[in-house]
Amino acid sequence: MERITFLGKTLKNPLVLASGILGNNAGILERVHNAGCGLVTLKSIGPAPRDGHNNPTVVDLGFGMINAVGLPTPGYDRMDAEWQALADRTFPLNASIYGGSVDEFIRVAQFVSEKEPDFIEVNISCPNSDHHGMLFGVDEKAAFAVTNAVKKVISVPLIAKLTPAAPDIGKIAKACEDAGADAICAINTAGPGMVINIEAKMPVLAFKKGGLSGPMIKPVAVRCVYDIYRAVSIPIIGLGGVTTGEDAVEMFMAGATLAGMGSAVRYRGIEVFDQVNRELDDWLTAHHTTRRRLSARPMTGGISRDRQTHPLMIRSAEKPFITMFIPLCSLIYH
Repeated sequence: MERITFLGKTLKNPLVLASGILGNNAGILERVHNAGCGLVTLKSIGPAPRDGHNNPTVVDLGFGMINAVGLPTPGYDRMDAEWQALADRTFPLNASIYGGSVDEFIRVAQFVSEKEPDFIEVNISCPNSDHHGMLFGVDEKAAFAVTNAVKKVISVPLIAKLTPAAPDIGKIAKACEDAGADAICAINTAGPGMVINIEAKMPVLAFKKGGLSGPMIKPVAVRCVYDIYRAVSIPIIGLGGVTTGEDAVEMFMAGATLAGMGSAVRYRGIEVFDQVNRELDDWLTAHHTTRRRLSARPMTGGISRDRQTHPLMIRSAEKPFITMFIPLCSLIYH
């Protein structure tokens, strides 16, 4: 897999470990990087100690997962051992942060920036908490305010992580870009949703509601990445349901520069990064192209920012318009 330059840093490949998955300490992060991940993300760091929600917090639904972990954190100023272990790292690090107010975001961001991660990811999008993040992620003015405030106090590139719950995610992304964000990460979990165990007569999660992740949200994630791609000119980390090399191709075709993975680790193990890299290489070789060409702006022969008509809707003399949809209808109804 070709190396890639992302916001001035060289990554060995375009795959990213999502926040909250195997990101608890330096040893695990190094293991993930050695397993084929280009950029690893540290578990979200908050303004004060937080235990998160009671178990069960994660339930596999077969076609994806529902989770309400609750943003557990020791607090930004109680991580000396972690930062000491990360000081001599040999892999690129993305530090995810969150807060319940602009002032909290500023305080955490300023402290974390001094620890010199390669990037800081502002998590303004987590839907499984009762009071952190969601307010900023669905409102343009709030998203601008927190992104702009954080940008002013850090010395590393800033990534804004967005929620699919936003009424218009493209506008939220543009507000973050205007506020100084260097890149966008999308999407966080979808929802919140709820699953009830009808025999136990109670929700499967202790918190009752939770965010949805895994393969079932990939179509939403791809659409969000495309909407963001049309709205901004900064790089995008496409995240949500990526499990295979072909899933990563979809993200790149939609406009992503990097492809993130989280739930895929549960389904395919830590080896998923090497596997997806090989699958991606195989697809690119078979189609005589490169990842760079897939995500180039605008793409040649693919989706572009200003294309209003889907390729399947183009009339041709050889094949009447209506017949082009018959195979699709057969797939849907049979």
